[in-house]
Amino acid sequence: MEEFKFIDLFAGIGGIRLGFESVGGKCVFSSEWDKNACITYAANFGEQPAGDITKIDAKDIPDFDVLLAGFPCQPFSIIGDKEGFNHETQGTLFFDIERIIKEKKPKAFMLENVRNLTAHDSGNTFKVIIKHLEALGYHVYAKVLNALNYGIPQKRERIIICGFKDNVSFKFPEPVPENERKTLSDILEDNVDEKYYVKESIRLSRIERMKKEIEKPYITHENVAGSITPHHFSCALRAGASANYLLINNERRPTERELLRLQGFPEDYKIVVTYGAIKKQTGNSVAVPVIKAVSRQMLKALRDYEKGNK
Repeated sequence: MEEFKFIDLFAGIGGIRLGFESVGGKCVFSSEWDKNACITYAANFGEQPAGDITKIDAKDIPDFDVLLAGFPCQPFSIIGDKEGFNHETQGTLFFDIERIIKEKKPKAFMLENVRNLTAHDSGNTFKVIIKHLEALGYHVYAKVLNALNYGIPQKRERIIICGFKDNVSFKFPEPVPENERKTLSDILEDNVDEKYYVKESIRLSRIERMKKEIEKPYITHENVAGSITPHHFSCALRAGASANYLLINNERRPTERELLRLQGFPEDYKIVVTYGAIKKQTGNSVAVPVIKAVSRQMLKALRDYEKGNK
């Protein structure tokens, strides 16, 4: 496992790719269907992802060691016994991951999804996924990890599912020591353009509804009930929410660079699309430091296993 190859499915803007490149992985294939995400991906990685994965034959994908996918969560139609196990994931995007693993038999995979996947459809969706991955002959590990514990000021909980063809010894990464974590002050820009500042009426309305005072810098967001609570970290970035969803010190929206920093993207990551597009892309992306930490542990498990079996 000196050099290992991976594929990047549902690639978004390449957050998972960055994590696995950081431990020496080489991407040999990527797939993403969102046009704007592909523009950002191409600008940063110098390659245009293949389009819709449902239309790609697994045989046409180059050989690889590790499959990576931050796949969308969709309900499964749990079909009666007549159709049986083989049909229960069809028509979902998880089915495409399954058929590629089945055809290519990689050494390992890592899948990422929202925390709610574990509770979705009373836990059935998650059970079906794990059952199907194990039926392909993989040893499967799953854990919810929070980006806050891995060095960035964003509370973002995601389920990470790792699988290995061999019975390796794998452990999820330990949290980063408190003193090595980035704070809001570390990621905020100094001279921010006026265009990011909100109207005075919005600012005052937020301050009025704020539950408590804390020292700056802080980030607030408005919850469903309309209450405002400040924190010294961001809540999870979201792809959809309204423009004034996250405010820094109740005064302004985060800049494009700050949004990328909240996800742990490097400083030289290029911004080539509009503010709205970056907001959606960072909301859909992953916390890069979490993926880096997981990739290190996966690689260690694979290398230790190979050494032990030489």
